[in-house]
Amino acid sequence: MSAPWKYEAKGPVARFIHDFEENAIALMLGLMTALTFINVIRRYVFNASLIWSLEVVLTLFSWLVLFGVAYCFKVTAHLGVDAVLNMVSAPKRRLLGLLAAALTLFYAVLLAKGAWDYWAPFADLPPTTGRWLPTGLNFSARGTSYFETDQIPMPGFLRFLEDLINYGDAYSKMPRVVPYLILPISAALILLRLVQASLRIVRGETTSLIVSHEAEDAVEEVAALNRES
Repeated sequence: MSAPWKYEAKGPVARFIHDFEENAIALMLGLMTALTFINVIRRYVFNASLIWSLEVVLTLFSWLVLFGVAYCFKVTAHLGVDAVLNMVSAPKRRLLGLLAAALTLFYAVLLAKGAWDYWAPFADLPPTTGRWLPTGLNFSARGTSYFETDQIPMPGFLRFLEDLINYGDAYSKMPRVVPYLILPISAALILLRLVQASLRIVRGETTSLIVSHEAEDAVEEVAALNRES
């Protein structure tokens, strides 16, 4: 059995991006944990609460999930059912991997269009036209940049958004354009990582977008490592 493909950052730029992604994921996890812990202490010890913390934690969780999807495509960490792949020969396994990559890429394009179309009005930008694939920009669409979050306070350093997208009107809470920014960013990252993963299948470096999750594979890997040590 050949060793599974494992991601390895090559070059200073790739290492910087990889470290940034891992640190961003760790930061989001840390902030979620800290905010939840602080709010529990305030509620049950001091009979008070950070009223905005729940919405911030939910936002961070959404960012973590969407950002993590792209990261897992990069390092081949997504789980999947590989029973059929293990039943066919290597050439057919590669062909099935390419088919799965093509279908997933098509879905990623749909996801990217939907993400942009949902986020763009909050940024006072035009969404795309077309039902399935983008065919242009709809400049007649009504902007919704005035929409705010429910409880998240408006940070002072984001006040420039009032003149940039809200026609000078002040925000009392953080505008939705900020937390929803993860939608187009994550969709673009997912599309990029899927293209990279598909190229690995084309080059023969791997045969699938998923990591094997069979218990026997894990046992054999551990046994091989023990024999080498």
